[in-house]
Amino acid sequence: MKTLLYIYGIMSLVTLIAYAIDKDAAVRGKWRIQEMALHALELGCGWPGAWLAQRLFRHKSSKKSYQVVYWFMVALNLGAVWYLRDKWM
Repeated sequence: MKTLLYIYGIMSLVTLIAYAIDKDAAVRGKWRIQEMALHALELGCGWPGAWLAQRLFRHKSSKKSYQVVYWFMVALNLGAVWYLRDKWM
């Protein structure tokens, strides 16, 4: 259980940083992080950091197509954690 919390914490921080980099690139008109890469981070236990970043940076929060996939990644991640809970705990 403790390990899982560390994984969520680390991946959330990595995802939040990725969102910050992408938001900065968007403002500056520079190279952007692909949406699929952001979704992969969300799926890999980084979705809490993505949720926080969307609120802090107002980034990807109003794009409906992005939000549909984001919430799908959250559901997939939580489903996988629930399914694997007996093996981890």
